[in-house]
Amino acid sequence: MARMPVMAAGGIVLRRQQPPLIAVVRLRKRDEWVLPKGKLDQGETPRAAAKREVLEETGHNVTVHEFLGTLAYDSGGRSKIVHYWRMEAAGEQAYQLMNDVRAVEWLPLEAAVGRLSRAHEQAFLEHVGPQALSAFTRRPKAKPPASRKRRGQPAATEPARAEPMAEAPPSLSIASPSQPELPPEPAVLAEIADDAVVAGEMSVSPAEPEIAMAQAEPDEDLAMSVASDDVADSASVAADRQRRSLAQKVRDWLGRAA
Repeated sequence: MARMPVMAAGGIVLRRQQPPLIAVVRLRKRDEWVLPKGKLDQGETPRAAAKREVLEETGHNVTVHEFLGTLAYDSGGRSKIVHYWRMEAAGEQAYQLMNDVRAVEWLPLEAAVGRLSRAHEQAFLEHVGPQALSAFTRRPKAKPPASRKRRGQPAATEPARAEPMAEAPPSLSIASPSQPELPPEPAVLAEIADDAVVAGEMSVSPAEPEIAMAQAEPDEDLAMSVASDDVADSASVAADRQRRSLAQKVRDWLGRAA
């Protein structure tokens, strides 16, 4: 019956320097230099185990980033599967190293590959190391500050003000229904005729009452002005007789029209 493989997890741990440095640890038991890693605890996820094991073996708090790959090999007659994540160490060492680890060193990629004691780990780090360094040194581009006026966008304008409603043109005006205008009373028309000064005879035809009344109704301001002139010019007797004759004709016509 085949034995279940050993599940483990670890990290390619980098420290931000120039050039960036990678952590390798020295084990006490075999005096070997290896990548920091360890077995999963019961119910533990590979990612959580990787972060815990790196903290215990390097003494550094780390930030876990993208997954880099899996390394499988034989160890003591059993298969061992190790999942690796890229990690970044924060600041200086914060915790003492676990008893199984004698020392930790931070080396550039090429030196770290040469320091490892196991060929499969050397090959793995040589393969994923450049990818880890590229992601480590690549910084996200800073977003430019938002401009109020961006190209292709209209500039902000003041809110449109409501224009006063234009009056409808005379041809489109709508009037409320109203009663038709009635002709003035005969007495009023007689008074207007008495105050008006007419230069010549006015012919009033009963067949055209609307036109006759329109012509017989002078403007009020004109009537007042003419009346004032009539008072001032009291010597014009002939004009007064002619005015009275016209008024009499209007009265006669109103009497016949009634």
